[in-house]
Amino acid sequence: MRRKEPAVLLLISPDGVEEALDCAKAAEHLDIVDVKKPDEGSLGANFPWVIREIRDAVPAHKPVSATVGDVPYKPGTVAQAALGAAVSGATYIKVGLYGCTTPEQGIDVMRAVVRAVKDHNPDALVVASGYADAHRIGCVNPLAVPDIAARSGADAAMLDTAIKDGSRLFDHVPQDACAEFVRLAHASGRLAALAGSVKAADLGPLTRIGTDIVGVRGAVCEGGDRNAGRIQPHLVAAFRAEMDRHAREHAATAPATAPTAVVG
Repeated sequence: MRRKEPAVLLLISPDGVEEALDCAKAAEHLDIVDVKKPDEGSLGANFPWVIREIRDAVPAHKPVSATVGDVPYKPGTVAQAALGAAVSGATYIKVGLYGCTTPEQGIDVMRAVVRAVKDHNPDALVVASGYADAHRIGCVNPLAVPDIAARSGADAAMLDTAIKDGSRLFDHVPQDACAEFVRLAHASGRLAALAGSVKAADLGPLTRIGTDIVGVRGAVCEGGDRNAGRIQPHLVAAFRAEMDRHAREHAATAPATAPTAVVG
């Protein structure tokens, strides 16, 4: 898939149908509704019927993404899970390469996912997700993920954090390394997505490095709590306004050929 510019996409992750309805109230401020199950992990997979219900709950023109879990190195198992998400109505399929310790394992898993998903829906977008804190869980190096995405035929490369203990993306992967991640993804025509306890204060550097998708949950929940808090439409609107402000400022100062996309 060729990257489209500019791409300024805000991805919000409700934990169920009720929060998805809150996202629907703020639909004009977000771009992708992301279905996950936080109590089953950073990229925990929710039930197929929840994906379907959320797909029905949000405006038809808003794409729904679904995580298929912090997956093991079991390409067949993961391919079936990914197909299930696609059949249930997701058009972005996110795979957390939690159990892959080498790039080759990641490519094996993602090739199986790409085939399963694209055979069902050629227009669906497959996202290979690594972890900024990979050193804490022993999975594949974060900077290998763009190459895994490219070599497997996935559409996007993403980073998130595996352990949700308050540490953030930049705590584990410095800004210059995140910039390299984005550069590598773009060099092969992939989208670059960054997440991991992203706050509004992170949007400046994330804008400057040209990321395509910002993924958040806690930043738009009451009290900033991704677990105990609930997504609030006014916080979604405020976060998007801050994204747009940084995008405008960057566009005003960047060279004409520079990307103007934002992410977190």
